[in-house]
Amino acid sequence: MGDAIDLSGDGGVIKTIVRKSKSDAVAPTEDFPVVDVHYEGTLADTGEVFDTTHEDNTIFSFEVGKGSVIKAWDIAVKTMKVGEIAKITCKPEYAYGSAGSPPDIPPDSTLVFEVELVACRPRKGSTTGSVSEERARLDELKKQREIAAAAKEEDKKKREEQKAAAAARVQAKLDAKKGHGKGKGKAK
Repeated sequence: MGDAIDLSGDGGVIKTIVRKSKSDAVAPTEDFPVVDVHYEGTLADTGEVFDTTHEDNTIFSFEVGKGSVIKAWDIAVKTMKVGEIAKITCKPEYAYGSAGSPPDIPPDSTLVFEVELVACRPRKGSTTGSVSEERARLDELKKQREIAAAAKEEDKKKREEQKAAAAARVQAKLDAKKGHGKGKGKAK
């Protein structure tokens, strides 16, 4: 087993790597926020298993960072890579708190999960291609907006320069008229 890593900074979520992933394995990202996991949850005090996907070999899926699972899982699973197995120890404030989750999880219980990250995938309705295409489309729109803003700024500068040039021409004409007007008045 690896070293214990304090993911929450206050000892509330501790992760210990049981099995490392391959070096080129993917992790949850903005493009791949939906994760599939196998897990077994036990009560830290008694070691009693309260939930597992191993008995019926099911997969549990959720979107990381959306608050659809206990806080500890949102924190820990986003640090994992596909193929990794980690032991995640969760203090009550990062799990089910003072309410617990009756009848299986008593109030103020510290929980220990062994979690295997099986897969990361895009949200339903989006494929890797569509996510990448959407990001590219948004980047292109942003570039177009920047180009349009730069062109607008350039036009504004040209108008200001044209106004200044016109004002200089008017002033030059006024100055020229003043010069011609001297000494031409009628004598009294």
